[in-house]
Amino acid sequence: MYKYETHLHTREASACASCKGEEYIDVYLRLGYKGIIVTDHFFNGNCAIDKDLPWEDRVELFCKGYENAKAEGDKRGLDVFFGWESNYDCDEYLIYGLDKKWLLKHPEMMEWTQKEQLEHVRAAGGLVVHAHPFRERDYIKAINLHNVHADALEVCNAGNTASQDALAYKYCRKLKMPMTSGSDIHHYSGAAFGCFGMVFDEPLKSVSDYVKRVKTGKGYKLVIPTEHRTITEECKPTLPIFLYDYDGNKKQVTIDELL
Repeated sequence: MYKYETHLHTREASACASCKGEEYIDVYLRLGYKGIIVTDHFFNGNCAIDKDLPWEDRVELFCKGYENAKAEGDKRGLDVFFGWESNYDCDEYLIYGLDKKWLLKHPEMMEWTQKEQLEHVRAAGGLVVHAHPFRERDYIKAINLHNVHADALEVCNAGNTASQDALAYKYCRKLKMPMTSGSDIHHYSGAAFGCFGMVFDEPLKSVSDYVKRVKTGKGYKLVIPTEHRTITEECKPTLPIFLYDYDGNKKQVTIDELL
């Protein structure tokens, strides 16, 4: 069995991270992981890259966290793959299967809707995962469910409470969509570090291999603490919930209607 981290931020590109890309390698090796996927916050999220720079310069700097991690991983024997996390007013998506060359060609992506993002990423052979869909924070105004604009849902995230993940897990099971799990780590000393991720039957050959396996929903299992799967009385969301159709129209729903 081969364990991978799927949601990781570096301080080179994510403003909220405090750990350099290469600093993760030794710790993940000691925890028995086979690889990690770097998913820094992109320019429409909590990104550390100067927005006033030309697009090409911004992309080059954005990829440094991944590139530094990969260089060290190649030396030490840890697989390091590339992705990113896009943001639509606190509605976030993990993008996998594409690369720096693709980013350089698409400065117009900053104007895409969730629907357009899905269509372009899919057309290029990539994967869109709706990150931590039931997360609640002081800065989040509503739970916006765009499962129609994603290939999979992240149902376990160390930055979520157990109840938020339990809702995502049950909702995803009802939808019969593929699931992912990741730590959403911003520094290797995080309290939940090492308790999340995905375990594959065979090692991943590339990030495209990860995309293929998640889309089929086969050949892997999630690393999820038991309490993150169990609905309890405390699992009722406090924020309003909006469900979106493919064209972006929304309607407010209750958690009972969803589940």
